Amino acid sequence: MEKPILLRPHHGMCLAYFVGKGYSEGFSSHMGKMLNLLEHNVPVKLVVQTDAICAACPNHQDQVCTSYGNSKEYDRKVLDFCGITEGTELDFLEFVGMVEKKILKPGLRRKICGQCRWNDICSSQKSRWENI
Repeated sequence: MEKPILLRPHHGMCLAYFVGKGYSEGFSSHMGKMLNLLEHNVPVKLVVQTDAICAACPNHQDQVCTSYGNSKEYDRKVLDFCGITEGTELDFLEFVGMVEKKILKPGLRRKICGQCRWNDICSSQKSRWENI
């Protein structure tokens, strides 16, 4: 089995609405590449720490997220809503299927990250996971 890619749980929601905008051009490019890779249904390990996507984020400094408080809270809520725990390993499409079914489709996303600076992007479109 392939070594799982580390993934913050809240990124399962972020990727559902990703449209090429982000903290910086480098981050957006990296996020697009990660989305392409993950959509090939690779194994992921859910972590409440910096992950493979965070690597290109300007808030990621010395393996620490400078906005860690919000991100950690988003991660914990996603895990709770999906009924899974940190450290869970599963295929990416299985994970985002859970996110879609238990959070996005029932309209619970705003309870997790409604105050996020990217909320307008997420609110203005459909989830890319809705057909999973």
